[in-house]
Amino acid sequence: MILVADSGSTKTNWITSDKQEFESIGFNPFFHTAQSVTDELKKNEGLLSIAKQVQQIFFYGAGCSSDARNEIIISGLSTIFPKAHIHVDHDMKAAAFATYDGRKAIVCILGTGSNACVFDGKEIDNSVPALGYVLGDEGSGSYFGKKILADFIYHKLPIATDTILKETYQLDKEKIFWAVYNEPYANVYLAKFAKILSESPDREYIEQLVYEGFTQFYKYHVVPYQKDANYPVHFVGSIAHHFKSILQKVSDEFGYELGVVNKQPIYHLLDWHLVTM
Repeated sequence: MILVADSGSTKTNWITSDKQEFESIGFNPFFHTAQSVTDELKKNEGLLSIAKQVQQIFFYGAGCSSDARNEIIISGLSTIFPKAHIHVDHDMKAAAFATYDGRKAIVCILGTGSNACVFDGKEIDNSVPALGYVLGDEGSGSYFGKKILADFIYHKLPIATDTILKETYQLDKEKIFWAVYNEPYANVYLAKFAKILSESPDREYIEQLVYEGFTQFYKYHVVPYQKDANYPVHFVGSIAHHFKSILQKVSDEFGYELGVVNKQPIYHLLDWHLVTM
């Protein structure tokens, strides 16, 4: 049995070669140890039920971009899947495999964080750095969450959105400060407020916020790869999916073709491995 995993900082989607699906928290070696990966997986009854049948694992995750960090994930998984040969690689590669349509393209992730690369079907050019949620992550869940919370504290939110944060989320400045500056996984905390993008009736505010975030993403993560070319631009992630019309508008303004927009790439990622094995 083959097990494929696509992991962001918030959650991991798992699928087997016989199409069994599971979900767990996200595992990022910047924030997790091998032991914490093992401990979390021990709580997942579905994955435990198939653990001894798994012969190969292809795990793609945020932060899995060096041998040392990948070894954290491998070590954590090997305790749960003792018979499996484990491959760990960057989530950018998963996005590239899942969106490849035969053309060289720019492939982008808009999840808890954001990132981009160029993929030609064989090699990835990931030379434009992703700066993470403190310095970058333009257009991501953590980026929009940070913007919304900042506007909330500055008293700049429209009334309906402000009311949602106060009444539904029971927020105030002190709770936000504590979570961001004292609790672990601040990026995941910030990203959970990206749900406001869909929940708020203040559509003019939301759409302008998303438009500005996508424009910044294109400016810093798409334009540098285009140079004299005009590659199609593919996306994975729920934010790209839910706001595809705004993504189309921004792409048109930059003069680029919007290609594949894939909300959940795990299915295409599994197909890639079944075809290429």
